[in-house]
Amino acid sequence: MVVGVATIELRLHGVSSLKEKRSIVRKIVHRTRNEFEISVAEVEGMDLHQSAVIGLALVTNDRRLANSLIDRAFAFVADLHLAEIVRTDFEILNF
Repeated sequence: MVVGVATIELRLHGVSSLKEKRSIVRKIVHRTRNEFEISVAEVEGMDLHQSAVIGLALVTNDRRLANSLIDRAFAFVADLHLAEIVRTDFEILNF
């Protein structure tokens, strides 16, 4: 069993309220989840207006598939142009 775990740290420019932030984060989370059928959620910085951290996780039996899906998810979030990606982190765990 292979578990892929990743985080994407985002900067949201021009956001002045938590309501605006949550709207943008919700779009990113839902679109990414629907596109790749992986677990996606906001995991840190929920009370900060202009930053967010989104976590991604998946379970598979192929290390290459996990790596490919996470890389494609990173590119997908960047291509949405809803927020600036500040940092990404990715780890593959084998069980």
